[in-house]
Amino acid sequence: MAFSNRLLDAWYKGHPALALLGPLESLYRRVAERKRAAFLAGQADTYRPPVPLVVVGNITVGGTGKTPLILWLIEHCRARGLRVGVVSRGYGAKPPQLPWRVTAEQGAEQVGDEPLLIVQRSGVPLVIDPDRSRAVRALLEGDELDLILSDDGLQHYRLARDLELVLVDAARGLGNRRCLPAGPLREPAERLQSVDAVLCNGAASDSNDGYGMQLRPTALVNVRSGDRVGLGHFLPEQAVHAVAGIGNPQRFFKTLEALNWRPIPHAFADHAVYSSAELNFTPHLPLLMTEKDAVKCRAFAAADWWYLAVDAVPSEAFAAWFDVQLARLLPNRF
Repeated sequence: MAFSNRLLDAWYKGHPALALLGPLESLYRRVAERKRAAFLAGQADTYRPPVPLVVVGNITVGGTGKTPLILWLIEHCRARGLRVGVVSRGYGAKPPQLPWRVTAEQGAEQVGDEPLLIVQRSGVPLVIDPDRSRAVRALLEGDELDLILSDDGLQHYRLARDLELVLVDAARGLGNRRCLPAGPLREPAERLQSVDAVLCNGAASDSNDGYGMQLRPTALVNVRSGDRVGLGHFLPEQAVHAVAGIGNPQRFFKTLEALNWRPIPHAFADHAVYSSAELNFTPHLPLLMTEKDAVKCRAFAAADWWYLAVDAVPSEAFAAWFDVQLARLLPNRF
C-alpha cells in the first residue's frame, strides 16, 4: 500500500501515531484560520470577477465527487439559457504556459485529468492556472459568460466568490475531524457552518448534514473506441479488473459490486499516471476503470478496456435551492 493510502487509512480509521502530529496540526490550523480571517476582513489581495462565481470544493483531502457535480451544474445552467465557464488549478498539468485554455484533443499529462474530462464531456470553456484569479481573467477575455464555476478553490481566498458549495463523502465523513497533517481536513470542521450548501455524496436523502447526492452509473464506454453500451453488457457475476486512481477508490469498487459484478480491485494514487505495462493484469479479464482514469489511457488501451460513466444526481431540494440562488445572482436573466 502506498504511503498516501496508508495515511488516508489512518485519518479515517485511526492510528495512535497521529497523536505525534498534534503540534504541526495546531500550526496548520492557525495559518488556515488567519488566512480566512484576512479574507473576511478585506485585508487579502482579492479579485472579484464581473460575473457571479460559484466555488465547488471540499474541506477534506481526497475525492468527494466534485467533477460529477460540476458537470451537473454545467448542464443545469445551460438548460436555463446561461453561458457557463470553468476554472481549475489543473493538478499535475504541464501546459506550455499559464494560464492555459483546455481543449478536448489535448492530453491529460498536459492539462490534467479532471479538466480534460470536464471539457471532453461538456465542451465548456475551461482555463487552468494555480492562480485562479488569473484563470478567470483569461477565461473572460475569450468568452462572454454569465456564470463561472471554480473546480475546487474553496481555500483559494485570492478569488472572491458568490456561492460556496462543499461536497462531503457520506460514507467517510470528515474522518477523525482533525486538520492536516494529523487528519484529512484542509480547514477546521466549523468551516462547514459558513458555506452556502453542503452536499453529501452517497446520501440517498437530505439530512441535517446537507443535501443528498448520488452518483448514478449510466453506461459502459469503450476506452479505445468510445463505443457506448448499456450496463447489461456484462452479465451478473462477471469478473473484471477494476482500476481506480481517485480520492476514494473503494467507492468505485463498491459501485461495481452493487451492479452485481465481481471486481478485482487495483487501487492507485489519486491522479496516477498509467502505462500499459502497469495495467497488464492476470488472469486476462475485461478491465473497468473510472472516466477520470480513462482520459489518461486512450492512447494505449486494449480492446476490452471500459470505463463506467456516472452522472451526479443531487436531490430535488438542492436543485430548487440552486435555482433560487441563480435568480438572486442573475436577476436580469430570470
